[in-house]
Amino acid sequence: MRSFLAGIGDLGGGFRFWLTHPRLMLLGAVPALIVGAVWAGLLIWLLVALDGLAAAVTPFAAEWVDPWRTVVRGLAALALLVVALVVAALTFTAVVLTVADPFYERISRGMEEHLGDPPEARDVPLLPGLARAARDGARLTLASVGVGVLVLLPGLAPVAGAAIATVVGAVLGGRLLALELTGTPFDARGIGLAGRRAALRGCRARALGFGVAVYLLFLIPLGAVVATPAAVGGAVRLTRAALAAAR
Repeated sequence: MRSFLAGIGDLGGGFRFWLTHPRLMLLGAVPALIVGAVWAGLLIWLLVALDGLAAAVTPFAAEWVDPWRTVVRGLAALALLVVALVVAALTFTAVVLTVADPFYERISRGMEEHLGDPPEARDVPLLPGLARAARDGARLTLASVGVGVLVLLPGLAPVAGAAIATVVGAVLGGRLLALELTGTPFDARGIGLAGRRAALRGCRARALGFGVAVYLLFLIPLGAVVATPAAVGGAVRLTRAALAAAR
């Protein structure tokens, strides 16, 4: 539990970074706002189409009499909504970090210098850097869809399905968000995706605390816009803790 709370504290450190570097952090909020507007539009479309989608995934209930048909389709609609929120939170992060990689590299570098003893700056050409970000973003986006499928299954369970799906989504989504957000500070040290996974396994509770805190903030309207730059800064703290634990 202490490590879990330390992970939440890493995110808090990112928010404190806002206070001393507001211009830099606002720069990171702009791409999050643009992508967030697109994602909000998609979620609004989902809400409008939710009844039809729930009916489409429960064709077996078409001939049932009420209230059973209404109950089953209501549970299906709730499960679909939970899955959509999970996938939206995870893919949002992957897309924002990919399309706005230079902005978040500046925030990450600023946090490194703020904490002291930053890694030596690496001269990575623009196009290879963007290609690497796109490749990792695509991998993590596919993983986000996989998490959504895993969340859907318990979500279809009667009565407690939505609650179980919410918890599963927070745990799996939090782990994936921690992996996504630490990409830049690990890359700054020449450590790729495989090394990142291995290092974070050494401090699972702390990574989970950080990821779950970010995930829950992303579920709040406009929360992702404010939280993304802070999460990028907090990920530097988490990265340092993971590498220290691995020594």
